[in-house]
Amino acid sequence: MMVTASCLPVVGLDVSKATLAVCYQVGELVKHLEVSNTKTGFQQLVKACGAQCRFVMEATGTYNLALAYYLHEQGGEVAVLNPLVIKRFIQMHLSKGKSDRKDAQWLLRYGQQQPVKVWQPDETVLVECRQLEQVNEQLLKQKTMVSNSLEALQRQPVISKLALKRLQRMLKTLTQQVALVEAELLTLLEQRFADQMTLLCSIPGIGRKTAGMLLLFAGGFTHLDNYRQLIAMAGLSPREHTSGTSIRGKVRITKMGGGLIRGKLFMCSFSAKKMNGACAALFDRLVAKGKNKKLALIAVCNKLLKQAFAIVKSGVPYQADFNSKLAPTA
Repeated sequence: MMVTASCLPVVGLDVSKATLAVCYQVGELVKHLEVSNTKTGFQQLVKACGAQCRFVMEATGTYNLALAYYLHEQGGEVAVLNPLVIKRFIQMHLSKGKSDRKDAQWLLRYGQQQPVKVWQPDETVLVECRQLEQVNEQLLKQKTMVSNSLEALQRQPVISKLALKRLQRMLKTLTQQVALVEAELLTLLEQRFADQMTLLCSIPGIGRKTAGMLLLFAGGFTHLDNYRQLIAMAGLSPREHTSGTSIRGKVRITKMGGGLIRGKLFMCSFSAKKMNGACAALFDRLVAKGKNKKLALIAVCNKLLKQAFAIVKSGVPYQADFNSKLAPTA
């Protein structure tokens, strides 16, 4: 996504499940409008403001997606912002009170004053894969719940054979469904990103499932300029908390963003610190300096992401003695 300042008129949109609070400017006059979060409402919005605008909205899960697609199709520029960015912008201006109209006006002001990333819709295959990933996560949660219920039942002094049978059958069904969805997801990713999957699987410590999850998480690496962006997206950037001589907080990771990929990478770090030469050297060096092993494993996760970025961007498979400028050894 490209970051640009806008020469187009800006429209602020506060999106909720049912409605859109719209704020736009005509000359010196700031106007407000409320429409439904439906196609009819989208049409009313474009009729009032025009299509050739920069529409600024917050990411609100599924509620803003249909609107973003519609405005993009109409030829408008769309900016989808992290809600935290707008929250900090409002706090910076010491604003008090909150309403949909006020939020829409702040989005208008942000779009007028700040350069923003122009949103582009993802490829259809990526959208479908993310939906499959969500289904898989729901199935895994259900599987864990049923597994816990089964374990609790088996600890009872009196056990209903019927209850035991039902839970066992549910657990078997959910296990089969998880395997099917994971296979379907990986098949779709391998069809679209065959070369990238092969490259990522060449990295010791990264298996087929992790490679697929990483490609899905990074959108095929097509919109990333450097490995730091990937690390930040995964919530693995270090966050320091110090001030003067009185505050000396521990350096921690941000944990903002990709919890799923972060957990998967952490599991991969155990094998990477043994099988991956650069990761093993990094882990041993940090432990020798007195760092705890969990911190060293997080550093290994970062190293894996650096390697993944360098290898996908260069098109060169993993080589134990190869140091790329894209993934420095630091």
